[in-house]
Amino acid sequence: MSEQQQPPSGSLAYLPVTLFAAVMGVGGLGLAWRRAAVTWGTPMWIATVLVLLAVAVFLLVAILYAVKWLRFPAAARAELRHPVRMAFAPTLTIAILVLATGLQDLTPGLAVALWWIGAIGHLAATLAVLTAWLSRPEIGLAQVTPAWFIPVVGNVVTPLAAPALGSTELAWFAFGVGLVAWLGLFPILLHRLLLLDTPLPARLRPTLMILVAPPAVMVLSLTSLLGGPLDPVRKILFGAAVFAAALVVVQPGQLRLPFALPFLAYTFPLAALAASAIAVDAAAGSAAGGGPTAYRILAWALLAVATLVVFAVGALTLRAAARRAICVPE
Repeated sequence: MSEQQQPPSGSLAYLPVTLFAAVMGVGGLGLAWRRAAVTWGTPMWIATVLVLLAVAVFLLVAILYAVKWLRFPAAARAELRHPVRMAFAPTLTIAILVLATGLQDLTPGLAVALWWIGAIGHLAATLAVLTAWLSRPEIGLAQVTPAWFIPVVGNVVTPLAAPALGSTELAWFAFGVGLVAWLGLFPILLHRLLLLDTPLPARLRPTLMILVAPPAVMVLSLTSLLGGPLDPVRKILFGAAVFAAALVVVQPGQLRLPFALPFLAYTFPLAALAASAIAVDAAAGSAAGGGPTAYRILAWALLAVATLVVFAVGALTLRAAARRAICVPE
């Protein structure tokens, strides 16, 4: 396509698949408040409103993205082949899994269908992205970002509602894929961040918060699959998630970056961290006979921070949309 034929700025040709991360953030916050309602007795309507808001965001983004595929199929295909942006495409299937988990009490039949679509769809996305990484020589260490966790490690989201909606065997399968991928990719990512001469672009630095998501979600997945009192594995994973969040926050200039869509990467990991803190508090309380635990203050603080961040990033995203700053060429 020649320069004269390029769609103008503001065209849906530039609608980023990254917007499905907004569904993950709002829906993940809804799951955190749902867990707070079950554990602490907070109002369940907060979780319900957030989950329904996530459904509305999903429908809006999905319709716009479908229109993009209909009107600008070449641009849509190019995005899926882009060595960096392709890693964000499976936010679609994770968003579906998050919605399934949030809707399990509201519309169980729909939630079951969404769970199977999300679980199988994300495994298919994992195979597709891994095949691209293995077969395309232009994809090297410089293209590695924390977003690489999304297509492969994202499988650990599958078990969240598996006992209620789907198959625990498939959930364990997906969890194993995600766990092994996390253990394999994490050293590669550290090598890229610490030793590669080319630093992570400033625009992508918010994606460092994605480091929090795998261990935090694994705490929730193991709680869903195993239940019971707090065990050493969940303690270790929760500690790793908290430390990863602290590491990102203390990076020089991290909190002064100008807003861009990668800020959406702050939302779901922080919501997952808050939910995992509540789960750890509940499990520790079970072991202690049901009383309050030392984790409770941390859990409340993380839930407050996650709520503030999700709404702040949401407001900034809406402002960027109003200024026509989202559908722009990069």
